[in-house]
Amino acid sequence: MRIILVRRISQGFFLALFLWFCVVSSLGVEVWQLRGWPVSWFLELDPLVALGTMLTTGALHARLLWALATVALTVILGRFFCGWVCPFGTLHHAVGYLGKRAGTVRERIAANRFNARQSVKYWILIFLLSAGGGALLARGIRQGLGSSPVVWGAAAVCILVAGLALVGMGMKKRRASTVLLGLVGFWTAAGSLLAIEGMVAASLQTGLLDPIPLAYRSVSLVILPLADASTHLLSVDQRHYEGAGLIGLVFGAALVLNLKVPRFYCRFVCPLGALFGVLSRYALWRIGKTRGDCVQCGLCEADCEGGCEPLGQIRIPECVLCMNCREGCRHGVIGYGTQPSASGEIVSPSLSRRSALLALASGVAVIPTVRLQGHLGSSWNPRLIRPPGALSEDEFLKRCIKCGQCMRVCPTNIIHPAGLEGGLEGIWTPVLNYRVGTSGCQLNCIACGHICPTAAIRPILLEEKHGVGHFGPRGPIRVGMAFVDHGRCLPWAMDRPCIVCQENCPVSPKAIFVHEHYGTVRDGVVSVKRVSRGDVEFTENPFRPGDLATGDYYLAVDGAGLGSRSPILGNTAGGVTVRAGWVEALQPGQKLEVQVRLQRPRVDPSRCIGCGICEHECPVSGLRAIRVTAENESRNRRHSLLL
Repeated sequence: MRIILVRRISQGFFLALFLWFCVVSSLGVEVWQLRGWPVSWFLELDPLVALGTMLTTGALHARLLWALATVALTVILGRFFCGWVCPFGTLHHAVGYLGKRAGTVRERIAANRFNARQSVKYWILIFLLSAGGGALLARGIRQGLGSSPVVWGAAAVCILVAGLALVGMGMKKRRASTVLLGLVGFWTAAGSLLAIEGMVAASLQTGLLDPIPLAYRSVSLVILPLADASTHLLSVDQRHYEGAGLIGLVFGAALVLNLKVPRFYCRFVCPLGALFGVLSRYALWRIGKTRGDCVQCGLCEADCEGGCEPLGQIRIPECVLCMNCREGCRHGVIGYGTQPSASGEIVSPSLSRRSALLALASGVAVIPTVRLQGHLGSSWNPRLIRPPGALSEDEFLKRCIKCGQCMRVCPTNIIHPAGLEGGLEGIWTPVLNYRVGTSGCQLNCIACGHICPTAAIRPILLEEKHGVGHFGPRGPIRVGMAFVDHGRCLPWAMDRPCIVCQENCPVSPKAIFVHEHYGTVRDGVVSVKRVSRGDVEFTENPFRPGDLATGDYYLAVDGAGLGSRSPILGNTAGGVTVRAGWVEALQPGQKLEVQVRLQRPRVDPSRCIGCGICEHECPVSGLRAIRVTAENESRNRRHSLLL
């Protein structure tokens, strides 16, 4: 069987598997819904996810151990993941193929030629990793000054890995050693003189451009909602996501650019591809010329997906193992084996020392600079409501890869990608929006924490969410608290009966309670014209028929107490109907009041969990009369309203 056909079968299989995992991330009991499928497997295979979380948290999450298998196979086979497994790369490959079908061989060779700007992806990789690793380095230096052997050992391993990475990116060994020693010396001096932990911060931003989270996010939040808009097989109603337009624009632009340059994203942007490029320097098997009698026909470069120039000195870090050069060579010169290419190899990315240091310094500095606005301190945004089980905001930003898995699995469609609510570093992280979707956060749903691949939203039990049993002393998990806006609430501001929020509150005992108040309605002072059994006719009747028949309106003797009040059973154009015995003492010309019973809602902060069902069901359209904010959330005691 032709190797190209095998590669296409592999790409098709993994793309179909990826799409299936996205589909079955919908909560339900059907075969096409979540029933134990390993829906985050591609994320767990992603070594950039594992490396990023290691740098930000100092630990490797158990579910991400799959990434070690990917690294091991890359060291053996080269960039196999890009050309044979990556679903996003497969889409690029397909679109690029459609774009070059009509081109001549010369045009295809020109389009596939290596471009020096392909080194940009290595800048992006260094920038993203250094944004996550600055705090770990600072903490290691500070603890290392205390002569901890474990910390010194971990620091030595990190320095060794960083040195190998710099060498893998093309820096000479002596220069790499000089750079590392200089940085470590500077950091050690700063750590001994300053409280350096307060000057740096860690935030996991690899998910912005990592192709696997990007593909999950785009398919789950854009492609599937569009595809399911008419059938509703995956969701009971049309799904909407804030910011989906921008996510779709990024996804679409990445694909369309392949019509200009094949695998544009893979060549110029992809940080995961850059990481694989560094690892492939040490690959045992690689593409190259098996002998030196090449006729220089150039056919090997006509369909090269990575721009690795197999005709001359092949660029090993850029080769995505598409095998097109091997298939296109009519003389059998191109092969795949353990021997170096007969025409020579370039095993290091085209990356200057200056650009690498600039990317490194920029990454370390960007997060502390962004956090100067204080969104993790006193200037925190109360509209930033995280799902139940989310870690404290600082720890959450160290783990969240913005994959959108929690948003897809949410049965009520209330988890959405954030905009600027949490600052620049919080873009596309999950936040709760109770106006969109079918309800609020359901009491018996804990799906988001169990699908999160990095435990940014930790898996919780229903007992913990409800605060019962062993978790009773800590109480239920609160994601926020509801506040009544007296200026928009119907009973408070407009003298209109409404207890929708109190009726729908799922907490027992209810977190929303009401205080009754009786007040005279507008134009509610009337005069008796005629009394007949239970019917009272008014001299002037300002009320439309049926308006007073809801059970919340009463007819009262002007100035009398509660005993002189009767519920209105119905009203017509002439008057109202009340209890027959109550009207016997009424006289023509007597003044009466039409009163309304208002049940004004109040919120008990000790019971409200911020589920948002009240906000979703509030009949006031637009800005709801009761709204949930992050005050009183469990994950941060500084946001508590209670002593």
